[in-house]
Amino acid sequence: MTSIKWIVALCLFARFGVLAGSAQESPYFITYDHHMEEPGNLEIEVSSTTDVPRSGQRFYFAPWTEFEYGVTARWTAELYLEGQSTWDDSTIFTGWRLENRFRPLKREHWVNPVLYLEYENINEADRIQKELEGGAPDVSSPNSVLRSIKDRELETKLILSSDVHDWNLAGNFIVAKNFSQSEGVEFGYSFGVSRPLATMASGSNCRFCRENFSAGMEIYGGLGSTHGFGLHDTAHYVAPVFAWLVSDNATLRFSPGVGLTHESSPVLFRFGYSYEIQGFGSKLSHLFGGKP
Repeated sequence: MTSIKWIVALCLFARFGVLAGSAQESPYFITYDHHMEEPGNLEIEVSSTTDVPRSGQRFYFAPWTEFEYGVTARWTAELYLEGQSTWDDSTIFTGWRLENRFRPLKREHWVNPVLYLEYENINEADRIQKELEGGAPDVSSPNSVLRSIKDRELETKLILSSDVHDWNLAGNFIVAKNFSQSEGVEFGYSFGVSRPLATMASGSNCRFCRENFSAGMEIYGGLGSTHGFGLHDTAHYVAPVFAWLVSDNATLRFSPGVGLTHESSPVLFRFGYSYEIQGFGSKLSHLFGGKP
């Protein structure tokens, strides 16, 4: 049954990839592409992951807040603050992450590499599932147990991304090391395709026009670790992704992910709202007496 799910997922992914590509704002939740934050701009995003649990598991809601700043045209830095609330259990703060993305090549190429480095200081109750390296997460133990298990992890990604006509293709390969536990080096992946629904502006000030919407598909999951590389006992999802540019600075995102293995939740719902403050760096510098 699992192999049939994989075949169906890959066929859907390939079919949707022919129809889809890249918008001004990426609709992805998991996959990174090569587009960086504009220098001096600050994007604030509030997102959440909510699951539909299997029998015997508990419903949870995992929000996070993301601050993304364009340090230079080829360097973007982000801070994540994360929490989690489990039905019939408790609501807790699960930790923070500091992320940096570096684009080594100046110009646009057929394939654009980006180097990703992240430090995580979270606990085992974390549920945002921003990536799924290694095996499946523990969703059955109570928060009182999981919050005491610390994860201090260094994570790297190789991001490869291309813009082909109106659509974007992106792939991420993840390598992570948890220094708090003896889990070996863990691996994961994600692939995404997306495109705007229209590339020509309608000529009217219309927020419901097709050029303000983008859609695509992601597939992502874990690949085990150095203790056991492969797909065994790992979680995998296929997820359509949608984004709506509701104003010049604000974007709404939505993604329903379908689990492909027994270790996955049946469905993961992701919601996100982001707002970009243009010229934040120069405004902050001016506020403290620096040069505008």
